[in-house]
Amino acid sequence: MGIITTILYVLFAIDAVLLITIILLQEGKGGGLGAAFGGAGGELFGHGVGGINKATGILATLLFVIAVGIAVIEKS
Repeated sequence: MGIITTILYVLFAIDAVLLITIILLQEGKGGGLGAAFGGAGGELFGHGVGGINKATGILATLLFVIAVGIAVIEKS
């Protein structure tokens, strides 16, 4: 189980960094950090479909699932 736990921890760290990056790229009421990069978040994920919001939801769900998986494996 050691290798599985290690893989899950690495995936957790990568997912957390990606989630933080996407959240910072989102354009809030004040423009957010996305405006500092010239709207790179909107250009990268597209404005019309809400792709950046979908990506945020998917990464947040994946982070939660990985965290639960780590907890289950560590408990046993």
